[in-house]
This record gives sequence, structure tokens and C-alpha cells, in this order.
Amino acid sequence: MKRYAINKLIEWKNGSNRKPLIIRGARQVGKTWLMKEFGKTEYKKVIYINFELDKLMCDLFSLDFNTKRIIEGLELTHSKINTTNTLIILDEIQECPKALTTLKYFYENAPEYNIIAAGSLLGVALHENISFPVGKVDFLDLYPLSFMEFLDAIGEGNFIELLKSPKSPNIKVFKEKYIEWLKKYYYIGGMPEAVSTFVETNNFQKVRKVQENILEAYTKDFSKHISSTGKLKIDLLWESIPSQLTQESKKFVYKKIKSGARADEFEEALSWLINCGLIYKINRITKPALPIKAYENTKAFKLFILDVGLLCALSKLPARTLIDGDKIFTEFNGALAEQYVLQQLKTLEEMEIAYWISKSGNAEIDFVIQTDGYVIPVEVKATTNLQAKSLKVYREKFDPEISIRTSLADFEINNGLYSIPLYMAGKFDEILKDGRTTDLKI
Repeated sequence: MKRYAINKLIEWKNGSNRKPLIIRGARQVGKTWLMKEFGKTEYKKVIYINFELDKLMCDLFSLDFNTKRIIEGLELTHSKINTTNTLIILDEIQECPKALTTLKYFYENAPEYNIIAAGSLLGVALHENISFPVGKVDFLDLYPLSFMEFLDAIGEGNFIELLKSPKSPNIKVFKEKYIEWLKKYYYIGGMPEAVSTFVETNNFQKVRKVQENILEAYTKDFSKHISSTGKLKIDLLWESIPSQLTQESKKFVYKKIKSGARADEFEEALSWLINCGLIYKINRITKPALPIKAYENTKAFKLFILDVGLLCALSKLPARTLIDGDKIFTEFNGALAEQYVLQQLKTLEEMEIAYWISKSGNAEIDFVIQTDGYVIPVEVKATTNLQAKSLKVYREKFDPEISIRTSLADFEINNGLYSIPLYMAGKFDEILKDGRTTDLKI
């Protein structure tokens, strides 16, 4: 399985001012595999430590912050460390808070060592008064496989290259193939185990079993790390997300969790799910202007979960929807399409994401993104229906230089409106860049 994040790790390795690197991401998105694969392909030796399983190593890192002593201890228990060809991996680092703090001292006193750390609940731990080496580490966010990575994994990588030329007539020739793969991605999603299970078995029932096991593991995490009262609230909030996404307006409403629910009652549960990477919170903006963060209303938001396949599993969407024409694209009033697009946007670097709704409530833009100095509305259509009343209202009101409508219709650019097929959503940034600098622009 190929993960594009490997390229970022290689850039980090070759960087002139390399800091210890922390990989952030939800449980089971492939952090451990990525670190080990990087070590195997780019280094002669790897020292792997899992603090959840190795108390001795936690003791080694917890005694003090003497980096020379820690390296000596690693060499006693593992092997000689060469600063140019040895990668040190510190997994589940949130289980050993002192090890997290030690990263600061490695950067200040021993920057020659190659150190990568990760933790499934690291985001939660960082909000529990653990001393964090601010400014002394680099970060890499890891998400489930994007649609492009999915195509690579199922052996269709050649068709990714074709998408680099969005106006190519061959894209229309193979359009139905892209749509078939997109249907499968909606159901399978990008969790590495689910994708590898599909590749090995071509069995959607086995894929669903994997997804159900992942969801069960998440709920066990709820039990392990928080009180029974807190777990009940997290369960209620988590399970309400699919039904909330079916609403015409997908703004999250606490009262839909249970009758009489209030924001302050579920605030902690919401923060916990966000911090461990299981949900994405997309805030409404009052005005589409730079920077969009300055115009966010944090009290009005939409919630998405980390993976479209897990959304299907959480919603009990049956595999037969894959063969029922375009039914999978229209289930949940287009919620799957919106979840899918958000998931692809999250993998694009340096992109802020929000949404917009008019004061009258008669127009809502699914996403407003900030990238490369532009504020761009993104309207998501589940099929080929191109009626976009909300986008028309937005364009008349704000006159954006660039707008995006993504659907199953073919690629087209007309008067600043980019019609981009859903299967190209992971290429938004490249298409926009090319459109401003090449003959793509009309």
C-alpha cells in the first residue's frame, strides 16, 4: 500500500533544520505502518518503541531529560545508533508524557538524531496539562487513504496520471470506470485495513466486518479513557452524526442528540472526539473574506466523521447500494458526497475549510475554502444535477474570482466557475493552480 505521506517524511529527513517529528491522526489510520515503512525504505536500522507495551522504555525516558543517557539506554537495549542511518520511532507516546517533553531536549541538545513519534490519542493527551515542546517539533497529519491513494491500492494507479490532465478526452472515455471506483470508495472508505481487506478478498461483507471492528475499537477507547457519564455523552453525540447529516441543513443541533440537550452538556464530549481525530468540526463563516478564520462562528458548525466508509458502516448502509444504479450517490440527501469531498479536502495542505449560509437561510454553500490567497466557494452535488441555486446567490452577492461546483458532470471552466468531477476532488489544489497559470483558464 502506498501512502503519499512518505514523500513528506523524506522531505523531513532531508531538511536542513530537522526537528523531531510528531505524526498526528486517529487510531488505525496507519501511523505505525507509515513510520515502519519509512524506516525500512529510508534507513539501515530502526529502533521501534511502543510506550503502551514497554514500561522499561517509559522508565528510561522518564528519569530525566538527559539525551546522552537516553541514547545510551537505547543502545543497551537495542543496538548501536548511527545518527545518519538509524530511525528512532516512539509510538503511543502519549502513554509516556516525559518522553513527549524529552523531544524538546533532543531538538536543543541532540538534533542529529532522527526521531519520529506518534500516538492515537495524542490530541486528547495534549489537552490534559502534559508539558508540550512548543516550537521544538515538526508535525505531520495523517488521514485515511484519499481516493487517489485508494486507486493506487486497488491497482488502478495508471488512471491517477490521466487526472493530471483534466481536459483530456480520455477522461470522458473512462468516466464510468472512475464512477464505479468512486462508488466502491464511498462504501469501503480509506481506513487501511478496510482497503487491504477489499484488495485481498473483493468481499464487501468482510470489509464491513473490518469497519465494524474499527468502530467497536473506538467505543472501547471511550470506555478506557473517560468516565461512564462522559462515555454515554460521547456515544450519544457520535451516533447522532449520521442522522444529522441527512438533514437539509447539516448544521449540528444538540437537541437532535436527545430531547433537551444543551451545548454545555456535550461540550466536553465534542472536544474529546475532535482531539482524538474521530470527527471534523467545520464552522460557519459570517463573511467569505481573508482570513476566513476571523469570520468563523464557532457556535454554528457541521460535524463529519473521519472516513466515508465508516460513515456507511455507522449508518448500516447495505452493500447492495453499490449495484443499485446511482443510489449510493443520493443516500442521505447527498451526505456521503459531502463527507467524501470534505475527506479529500482535509488531505490537501494549507487549506482552511468552513461553510457559509445566507442571513435569510435560503442559500447555503457546502464548503468555503481558503487556499493560496483565495476564498473559494465549493458546492457539492451528489450526481449530475447542476442546479446550484445557493452557488448562484453566493456568486451574485460576493462575485468571487473562482468558484467550484463538484458533481458527476464532466470537467469544465466557464467564467470563473470550475465544474470538477467528484472523482477529481483530491486534485482541487492542482487544478486551481494550473487553471491560473496555464491554458486551462478560460
